[in-house]
Amino acid sequence: MELRRLNLVFPPVLEDAVITALLEMPDLPGFTTLRGEGHGSGFEQASAKECVRGRVARSMAWLVLPAGRVDEVLDGLRHQLPHPEVTWWCEVVERFGRLA
Repeated sequence: MELRRLNLVFPPVLEDAVITALLEMPDLPGFTTLRGEGHGSGFEQASAKECVRGRVARSMAWLVLPAGRVDEVLDGLRHQLPHPEVTWWCEVVERFGRLA
């Protein structure tokens, strides 16, 4: 089975909405959330503190799922959470497993 890692990056204020939307999707495998910071251009929505620091707070979600489910998950998120600051990309997962 071909696997993909779907990466979602979004403002922390959307974290609960993204998690809720993912948990409501049927038969979705587990996912990981973490915090990070965005660097670069596009600071139009940044707070004054973020502009001074030169980086914006971001939350992330990583999902490893069958390649055929990526569009389904993205369509569900677009429907439930159409927000311009939710960024995504997809990566090929060569191998996936557990150590025990």
